[in-house]
Amino acid sequence: MKVKFKIQRFDPTKDRKPYYKTYEVEAAGTDRVLDCLHTILWEQDGSLAFRRSCSHGVCGSDAMRINRKNRLACQTLLQDLNTRRRIIIEPVPYLPILKDLVVDMSDFFKKYEAIKPYLISKTPPPPRERLQSPAERALIDEAAKCILCGACTTGCPSNWSDPSYLGPAALLKAYRFIFDSRDEGAAERLSVIDDQHGLWRCHSIFNCIEVCPKEINITWHIAQLKKAAALRET
Repeated sequence: MKVKFKIQRFDPTKDRKPYYKTYEVEAAGTDRVLDCLHTILWEQDGSLAFRRSCSHGVCGSDAMRINRKNRLACQTLLQDLNTRRRIIIEPVPYLPILKDLVVDMSDFFKKYEAIKPYLISKTPPPPRERLQSPAERALIDEAAKCILCGACTTGCPSNWSDPSYLGPAALLKAYRFIFDSRDEGAAERLSVIDDQHGLWRCHSIFNCIEVCPKEINITWHIAQLKKAAALRET
């Protein structure tokens, strides 16, 4: 079938503001949006800029706004879109545009680094690996699936209204380490996230859950962090 892609274009070196350009691609319903973007790039317009790496939903680099919703281009099939014959492609919102569908992730990763996303241990390492039980691992298993695509954070209205908000992705990573039985840095991280630009800026809007390509219940994890912060204060 013939599919029209209305793609937002913007080159800050020559454009005053973003504009849309339409491309037509011959595609099947089982084709991914990423496949069609490759066709446009390789056969129609080599100036089109977008990110992608693994192309299998692991790296998270090809997050973009597809038909007004944050998604991964490599996971989105044409047949799963309501309007399969006319598809709108835009960069994820909130972050500065470097070119076309490529956004500047510097602020996103700065907030991610703020929660200390690594194992903190104050005791000497054991002779072999640090063990944990299946139950202890299950507590962080879902949070560990985050691929840092940024779909949740850029799709969060609280983030749009507060540039200092850490965002759901950073808070989810904080949960992943705070509730890790091998980690000893919970107090340090809670001090970082327990303020008006951290945990308490989350208003449980659930946009993060709606757009997460790994179907992580991010709002639930943030709620557990709020409980931990409240208990810490008492």
